[in-house]
Amino acid sequence: MTLAYLELDLDVFSGPFDLLLTLILREEVDLLEIDLAQVVVAYIDHLQGRGELDLEAATEFLVLIAALLELKSRLLLGSEQPQELELEPEQAADELLLRLLDCHRFRGAGAHLARRLEREGAHRFRQAPLPATLRRAPLSQATAAYRPAALSRAIAGLLREPPTIDVRHVTIARVSVAERLAHLRRLLARGRFTFSEAVARADRVTVAVTLYALLELHKQGEATWVQEEPFAEIHVHALAGAPAAAGETVRSAA
Repeated sequence: MTLAYLELDLDVFSGPFDLLLTLILREEVDLLEIDLAQVVVAYIDHLQGRGELDLEAATEFLVLIAALLELKSRLLLGSEQPQELELEPEQAADELLLRLLDCHRFRGAGAHLARRLEREGAHRFRQAPLPATLRRAPLSQATAAYRPAALSRAIAGLLREPPTIDVRHVTIARVSVAERLAHLRRLLARGRFTFSEAVARADRVTVAVTLYALLELHKQGEATWVQEEPFAEIHVHALAGAPAAAGETVRSAA
């Protein structure tokens, strides 16, 4: 529930609560003539009628009522502190906004701490020392937690050498960027080609090195490419006036 749905029927005002707040900030309604206790009672009646409590809306209402009470108390001080009574509508609105922001910040921090507490609910740290009966226990009261045979099997497992790790699935790079550049330049001699043609029957490492070589051709101004849509075929074209490929050297990379 938002405060816009809170309807008030006071002696000097009848309408939604947010409109009353706006009129007070604009000094179109005298705050001294507003009975804030009636506002609180109307809000409680509204909550009872709905049968549910929105904590966020209730917190916002409490912050606004507290701010209005403070402003009204300052107005009731009379001539004791006249310098604090001169509040422009913009200043009052800024003060209310700052309090709402503080409330939102603290509410967010509380929610963050609640999530952390829930996430770490299974971990508890002992603050008190051990009881005296547990600090020194006689050997006669000690009981075996595991059988000797189980302990020996566990220790034997630690001493057993693990099996050799199979690394046959690891791909070793056997192609260089210079080799793939030469391959792409041979295909580029006919004017255009597709990337699928350039990596036909190649492994994944060769495909990656070929892509890097294609970027190198684009960097040197020898080729460009067009892809109509994501995952579509890549069409590579030679650029007019491209520098001669002969004699160019590129540092090989895996």
